[in-house]
Amino acid sequence: MRLTIFGSGYVGLVQGACMAEMGNHVVCYDIDEDKIARLNRGEIPIYEPGLEAYIERNVEAGRLEFTTDVKKAVDHGLFQFIAVGTPPDEDGSADLKHVLAVARAIGENMDEYRVVVDKSTVPVGTADKVKAEIERVLKERGTAVEFDVVSNPEFLKEGAAISDFMKPDRIIVGTDNPRTTELLKSLYEPFNRNHDRLISMDIRSAELTKYAANAMLATKISFMNELANLAEKFGADIEAVRVGIGSDPRIGYHFIYPGAGYGGSCFPKDVQALARSAGDCGYDAELLNAVEAVNLRQKRRLFEKLSQHYDGNLEGKTIAVWGLSFKPNTDDMRAAPSRVLMESLWEAGATVRAYDPEAMEETARIYPDRAGLELCDTAYEALEGSDALVIVTEWQEFRSPDFNVIKDKVADCVIVDGRNLYEPDTVESLGLKYYAIGRGRT
Repeated sequence: MRLTIFGSGYVGLVQGACMAEMGNHVVCYDIDEDKIARLNRGEIPIYEPGLEAYIERNVEAGRLEFTTDVKKAVDHGLFQFIAVGTPPDEDGSADLKHVLAVARAIGENMDEYRVVVDKSTVPVGTADKVKAEIERVLKERGTAVEFDVVSNPEFLKEGAAISDFMKPDRIIVGTDNPRTTELLKSLYEPFNRNHDRLISMDIRSAELTKYAANAMLATKISFMNELANLAEKFGADIEAVRVGIGSDPRIGYHFIYPGAGYGGSCFPKDVQALARSAGDCGYDAELLNAVEAVNLRQKRRLFEKLSQHYDGNLEGKTIAVWGLSFKPNTDDMRAAPSRVLMESLWEAGATVRAYDPEAMEETARIYPDRAGLELCDTAYEALEGSDALVIVTEWQEFRSPDFNVIKDKVADCVIVDGRNLYEPDTVESLGLKYYAIGRGRT
């Protein structure tokens, strides 16, 4: 089949590469000429395991193209996927200007039937706005062209996006026309062979499903972080509590790990956007607002633990930071807890020596020539001249370090573990002071 994808960011590139892998002819459009030029040179602007190989293979086979020619993009695909960003507006609501700009472009250029697919995470009712915008433009053109608008939200985890797309847990399709349901079923048939994963529903329910999924996962994280803070007050061990409650099949073990708070491009903005949408309907989403408030507070916990250890005086201290991305297997630092930690340390007069397996370039881009920031080539290099170590991201290479090296290099023998990677008794038996999340050591 022939597909066009508007937006060559994270979602668009993964969607395009995976659809091309199944034999479809995909054209990815982006307004950013530099990004498209880089893609045509084989340079991938994001880090995602396996993505580069997929893109290279399908470009070479002629199944995947990149363009800035909007007419070519609209003419190409029966399916027109909108996968552009929906950044939070000043009030926390999702900004739909890029989505509606694509709708206008489709309306201005289409000459035959198209299925317009909202892939971006958008508020309930966005499909109606996209439809209205296309209809308005067609009317201005004096042209009558049939089209349908469909909601098909993505459920991709950064770091595992290829696997999530190729072997999806579910495929949500929101339509108001049986014809488009069948067309989407045909498109996703290669991903649906083992058993039927496609769930069809009305458009507004599909739009809400994406927000509901992310809000539920964010709620689980904030709930566990709330419990972790209580465990510290009570002298309990949140890891024991986690195992105890996770054994209940109604709860399960997924997303009940306490830590330094969630970040990334989805959870923070989606929780905010859903709460804002609720407010627009006259409903006070108290739980959603609390989820966000707990998360913002949790991002400060690592700094608070350090500050407590040093009696509030971090002036002149050098802090080693392991992990900068908001989660492993990505270089994404959007809303990352590491940023809250580092900015708090700089404000307190401390220096940061940081290492991350993938996010070093992104860190340098966000903090160019930042005084008090030293980016290191290895985890152990970051320990040189440090007074304390803080672990922010649970990369695999941090799970079994040489604690004797840490003890030798970290002057004050302090570890603040934002991901509970180690057993407190083991670490402390080696002569290190160990602060974790919710493990009774405050």
